[in-house]
Amino acid sequence: MFGLFRKFKEGLAKTVGAIASKTRGLFSGRAIDASSLESLEEALYTADFGVATTEEILAEIKDAAKRDKELRGQEAAAIGAAVLSRVLAGSEGTLTRAAKAPTTIVMIGVNGSGKTTTTAKLAWLLKQQGHSVTVAACDTFRAAAVEQLRAWAQKLDLELIASQPGADAAAVAFDAWQAASARGRDFLLIDTAGRLHTKSNLMEELAKIRRVLQKHDPAAPHHRWLVVDGSLGTNSIEQARVFHQSFGLTGLIVTKLDGTSRGGALVGIWRELKLPIYYLGLGEQAEDLQPFRIDLYARAVFGLDDKTGNGS
Repeated sequence: MFGLFRKFKEGLAKTVGAIASKTRGLFSGRAIDASSLESLEEALYTADFGVATTEEILAEIKDAAKRDKELRGQEAAAIGAAVLSRVLAGSEGTLTRAAKAPTTIVMIGVNGSGKTTTTAKLAWLLKQQGHSVTVAACDTFRAAAVEQLRAWAQKLDLELIASQPGADAAAVAFDAWQAASARGRDFLLIDTAGRLHTKSNLMEELAKIRRVLQKHDPAAPHHRWLVVDGSLGTNSIEQARVFHQSFGLTGLIVTKLDGTSRGGALVGIWRELKLPIYYLGLGEQAEDLQPFRIDLYARAVFGLDDKTGNGS
């Protein structure tokens, strides 16, 4: 676990930096005042923490400041992190194994969300944890997607089942499940075509993939995760809502947090839909996909040091 907190801090650096710049050193050793609280409010809105979460954080800091006129910035930051942890209580996704192998995970999302790359990174992470994994290249709609996943598979030494661009995605999923089952693999990860809810043919393709998998295992796919680009901010909430209504999502992966100052968006999705968050994309390398940890996220966002022994 050494260095995990450092990954969160580095991956969320733009969000942390944006808050710090707007609050002009609020989370330092000096006492807080009305002006610094106004700056904090603006910073939290800018980082897309949303109205409800921002108001809760400010209310608790203000209450503490009334009780202690010398309340320091670092103490206020700790209060903010505690409120954020409370808001996110229950949001950590725990990857469970299915009764019947392979445990099947379908990756869903719009183009540009980082879905294909994240599929490869997740497969690699599961391998590092000692699991056997098969990856299915079912984004046959986008010509470059199969080659992109193939390149990742070669780089990370992943077992890949793929066909030609334009092939029937459900047929690829069918073949991949058979191969994973015959080889006794623990997990089957299925990368699907990027789609919007307005693309009825692609939404039906998802339903077809599900029907094909259920011919093998009525419980499949066991996990249906939406891969969300963290830089979209609150716009991602509507995206998640639509996919949830159409496909019954079971969780989220939030990507590209290292490239945005809007790292609070995942909080809004959790509050709105109560979809557990399984992983965060905190950088470009394979090891930068990390399991979501509430405590590390909350403390990193407020610029606090680690207190859990996970490496600073």
